[in-house]
Amino acid sequence: MPAYRQSRRDAYSRGATNRLPKAGSLGAPRRPGVQGSSRANKRPPLRPSAWLNRNRRLAAALLLCAAAAITVHQLTPAPAHTVTAVAAARDLPAGAAMTPADLAAVQIPPGMMAEGFLQEAAEAAGRQLAAPLRKGQLLTDAQLLGPGLLAGTPPGSAAVPLRLADPSSIQLVSPGQLVNVVLTAANGFDQQQTPEVLASAVPVLWTAGQGGQGGQWLGTAETDGLIVVAANPEQAARLAGASTQGKLFFVLVGP
Repeated sequence: MPAYRQSRRDAYSRGATNRLPKAGSLGAPRRPGVQGSSRANKRPPLRPSAWLNRNRRLAAALLLCAAAAITVHQLTPAPAHTVTAVAAARDLPAGAAMTPADLAAVQIPPGMMAEGFLQEAAEAAGRQLAAPLRKGQLLTDAQLLGPGLLAGTPPGSAAVPLRLADPSSIQLVSPGQLVNVVLTAANGFDQQQTPEVLASAVPVLWTAGQGGQGGQWLGTAETDGLIVVAANPEQAARLAGASTQGKLFFVLVGP
């Protein structure tokens, strides 16, 4: 065979080989049971460790938020159980008659609710104070004119009203102070008699000199010169009607 024909045949063979399609391309021969396009598009599953490695900051932020939420929940106190009590809505003087505007309902822990504390404003409506109250101070039956004034006194004690000879002297005494009740029978014309002590160291429960109006408790609207003291049965018997026997005075004494 001539040499030029052999060289042309070799060149044709090399060109045909270069024009063959590559494996996996369109028109290329495929191996039995193998799909080249599926293998190219298939991705390995994402592992948790790989996700954490890629999102470390996000994971740290989530953990911090969870820790903060747990801390706040533990430090937040549980809602305390409370009960309703009656308190003064403003400063109130002794002898004031209670009105709905003077009282307010407040919530307090059950441990603060002692015997005698009022729980409804209706219990005090229309009644009179035996002692002044500050705004927010809780109201008890011992601070109202009536049987509650004798709370804590010895059994058998009585609340005895007395009309004093000198009404202006009532300004010098206030509820809770101890006094000696003195009777003098002298009228200014007869011979002077020795004063008699009818009761010693009796506590004052209420005075008309602090704005009290005793009509709802004492049964009379005339309260000038009146005080109310706590007396035992013997003292109460001597004090009852003593104002008809002479003039009554009091002397302040210590405990």
